Amino acid sequence: MKKLRLKLEINPAVFWISAALIVFFVGFTLYNLDFIKLVSDAVQTFIANRTGWFFVSTVNIILIFVIILLSSKYGNIRIGGADAKPDFNFWSWLAMLFSAGMGIGLLFYSVAEPIFHFTSPPFETQDNATSAKFAMAFTFFHWGLHAWGIYAMIALALAFFAYNRGLPLSVRSVFYPILGDRIYGPIGNLIDILAVFSTLFGLATSLGLGAKQVNAGLNHVFGLPFNNTAQLALIAGITGLATISVVMGLDKGIKRLSQLNIILALILLAFVFFIGPTFHILDAFVQNAGAYVSEFSMMSSWTEAYEGTNWQNGWTLFYWAWWIAWSPFVGIFIARISKGRTVREFLLCVMLIPVFFTFIWMTVFGNSAISEEMANPGSISNAVNENVAVAIYALFERFPLSFITSFIAIIVVISFFVTSSDSASFVVDIITSGGRLNPPVAQRIFWALMEGAVAAVLLMAGGLKALQTAVITTGLPFAIVLLFMCYCLFKGLKEESSAK
Repeated sequence: MKKLRLKLEINPAVFWISAALIVFFVGFTLYNLDFIKLVSDAVQTFIANRTGWFFVSTVNIILIFVIILLSSKYGNIRIGGADAKPDFNFWSWLAMLFSAGMGIGLLFYSVAEPIFHFTSPPFETQDNATSAKFAMAFTFFHWGLHAWGIYAMIALALAFFAYNRGLPLSVRSVFYPILGDRIYGPIGNLIDILAVFSTLFGLATSLGLGAKQVNAGLNHVFGLPFNNTAQLALIAGITGLATISVVMGLDKGIKRLSQLNIILALILLAFVFFIGPTFHILDAFVQNAGAYVSEFSMMSSWTEAYEGTNWQNGWTLFYWAWWIAWSPFVGIFIARISKGRTVREFLLCVMLIPVFFTFIWMTVFGNSAISEEMANPGSISNAVNENVAVAIYALFERFPLSFITSFIAIIVVISFFVTSSDSASFVVDIITSGGRLNPPVAQRIFWALMEGAVAAVLLMAGGLKALQTAVITTGLPFAIVLLFMCYCLFKGLKEESSAK
């Protein structure tokens, strides 16, 4: 276990301003819960109704940019230089980047989202088969290439400017091609402060969902109460576990937990696949992939301009804002562990492998749930409509050994919770320390506690809706930052290629 260093290693402006604003937000929210709820509703409505076109356009631009890089001559550039070697073996690297990217969300929404889309389609369908097709197509869409395209772009930009240009591993460094040494001044500080807020509120959404799902599982399996008090206690307890993981460090903490996550998740996946409608799942995976490809253009450009509905506000825009808000965290974490990979290897692995596993996961759980719902209407949807957090446990109830599988699911959510909190505190500490790769553990403990505090007050201020509002609000300004990052990364890779 690492010895705690009490001496601070920080960028004073970024650290103290970020810390002060977060503490103020927590205190103000606790003091004015009713007011915050009203503001939360108004902000979400305004942003969702006025900026949908911008979120949709932004994620499309980023994905197209990443695909262009993947097929370009810049794909041969190695992160860290021609002689750089990877710090982690291939499988450990994949487990860490996947766990950091989408762990809790996959467990929370793998049953809930397909069932929601199946019972309440985004537009009118003729029959259950068509509803099921579009339910899975939109689920793939929300968790597919667009999400990982965002992660891949920001992670590559951060890794390139840190390891190939020798700049601090911080968001501000990506803007060196247009700001020069001004990245070390007020503009750079502002960029990093925005990244801190984006990371904390993006993570708070995941931690809030995780707390709800653990609470739902404990309620479902052991009959413990499902309420805010229980969820706040869970956030406190699991944040404590994350603090222990923080002290253990990257190799012993995050890496081992990430590997445990993958093993337990695969056990659940295999159980549902073999005990559930196995051959239907196999058929569905092929058809889901085909529907995703065939409807890709429509889903990517759909903004409800002619339908006049608000379905997209609660789903697609929330997801795009969530991935954008969480991208500094995932980007810096993936960049930190990806030295020695070529640009092409990096982009292929960061995008395709997690997406492929995500599609398998969503098909196994989503189509199993839809199959049960079609055979026995209300068997899954009633539970989901009553409490979305109980969705995956409602599916397990339809299979043997539901107590064991539900208990394993609780452990997996807790493990993902700890990994996400640990990873995010590590990333925020890197940002607020000025890009140092191994800042003091004591600072990471502080940020782990702040993450838990933000998730707790958002749950108190309105639950899931408050979590969605927070992530959309912080995702909007950072979407602008990501577009400028695309230009800076292209310029940096072009200069690197020309220098060879």
